Amino acid sequence: MDYVDAFRVTTPRFPVYKESITSRAYLRPGEERRETTHMQNEVVLSMRGINKTFPGVKALSNVDFTLRKGEIHALMGENGAGKSTLIKILTGVYSKDSGQIFIDDNPEEIAIHSPQDAQKNGISTVYQEITLCPNLTVAENIYISRGKGALVSWSLREREAGKLLEKLGIPARPKQQLGSCSLAVQQMVAIARAVDMECKVLILDEPTSSLDDNEVEMLFSLMRSLREQGVGIIFVTHFLEQVYEVCDRITVLRNGELVGEYEIENLPQVELVAKMMGKELNDLTDMDKKPFVPDESLPPVYEATGLSSADCTNPFDFSIARGEVNGFTGLLGSGRSESVRAIFGADRVTGGNVQVNGKPVKIQKPIHAMKRGIAYLAEDRKRDGIIADLSVRENIIIALQVMKGFFRPFSRKEAEAFAQEYVEALSIKTASLDTPIKSLSGGNQQKVILARWLLTHPEYLILDEPTRGIDIGTKVEIQKLVLKLAEEGVSVTFISSEIEEMVRTCSRLIVMRDRKIVGELAGRDVTQATIMKTIAGGEE
Repeated sequence: MDYVDAFRVTTPRFPVYKESITSRAYLRPGEERRETTHMQNEVVLSMRGINKTFPGVKALSNVDFTLRKGEIHALMGENGAGKSTLIKILTGVYSKDSGQIFIDDNPEEIAIHSPQDAQKNGISTVYQEITLCPNLTVAENIYISRGKGALVSWSLREREAGKLLEKLGIPARPKQQLGSCSLAVQQMVAIARAVDMECKVLILDEPTSSLDDNEVEMLFSLMRSLREQGVGIIFVTHFLEQVYEVCDRITVLRNGELVGEYEIENLPQVELVAKMMGKELNDLTDMDKKPFVPDESLPPVYEATGLSSADCTNPFDFSIARGEVNGFTGLLGSGRSESVRAIFGADRVTGGNVQVNGKPVKIQKPIHAMKRGIAYLAEDRKRDGIIADLSVRENIIIALQVMKGFFRPFSRKEAEAFAQEYVEALSIKTASLDTPIKSLSGGNQQKVILARWLLTHPEYLILDEPTRGIDIGTKVEIQKLVLKLAEEGVSVTFISSEIEEMVRTCSRLIVMRDRKIVGELAGRDVTQATIMKTIAGGEE
């Protein structure tokens, strides 16, 4: 455990202060300043003194939040800061312990006890996971449950849907099956449904995490259009660049408390990160990625020649030395995830030869890889990582239990000791070891999965998108952990869609395009410019 203990990042607590700053619109290049003297001076939502406590955890402490008409307002904070709890109180999923919620200039407090209450008050939410019905048409998804059976004229509804889609610039047809649309268009249809129900407050919870750049811009175009129509939008995201592209103001939460409310043009990105973390952020620039020199006297920890899988991976050669951090990079669909799944045996291996520590082995199933000291954190945390209904303790010990065999279970005392060690080592925020992992924030869920694999003491750790959808502080912790593990002799393959992360952590990169390796970069060639040029095929 020395390498984990040495890694721990402790964040000092600072006094929380509040700031209230008049809103002005953030300007993108070439955009004229919008008038803010009418709509953006009108408050559409006011939350005052909101408190919420769960067993053992003070989730929100006297939090205020104000949203104006015709603005896009970012709600920011690290995982566990209280963003989701505040949103769930606003949408009626949770009840608040105390505090008040007001809509428009009505002096009477509104009561929100259910999502239906929120909807009646003009509050709608579009989540990252689409909650519509993919087997129904676009029109049916927009108007379903808003009429009485046979009394509904669907031909009329389809005409109305067509007008709504055209007005909002959504590239979909009313009779088109929703499942045939891209994820971005499905989210836009969910927004169209909310708009048609005359929402005043639109909450977008991590809407861009699974979208490509073009789809993100489509969504932003729709958001800007709704802003001009006077809709107040709460935008929850982990992508800082997107906040500065589309938002007008920012509210920052930390540890369940309000840090402040800011004009976006007066809050530089580095200051936003510092406020989210509660300290000045020098961690990224201070990360010490030392030049890697392999020990030539040792065979590669893992080496494959002509490796291929049933999931359309072309045969490829790959090796990693002891203590090396390398990575696969390329655009989405390039084959980077399929390659590491073949290495771990998660997809059916169809060809190739593999050696571990210089000895020929066959890895055709994950258990074969695990018994050879290989661990794999999958790209999709919810589908392939967490076991939602199991506790934090059970999620941490399950890989080690699989290796030991389910007919030789750990005692409760052993399991508690294993889990507690890593909860403390990785600073996992949980009410108890018995808390279901689904109740944790995304960043803490990711730490639990990391703990699961670290408990197996792997020689070779594969991390596929370990920082996707988590806050900047946890991203820094994971990157520093990767470098610390490498210093201790663990080999790590690191995959990230963020090229800057790859540059900060990897000493060697395998570049992929169209499910083929098209280049390999090492040392000083591991730069953002060189990576992008190689991905593009050498074009300037």
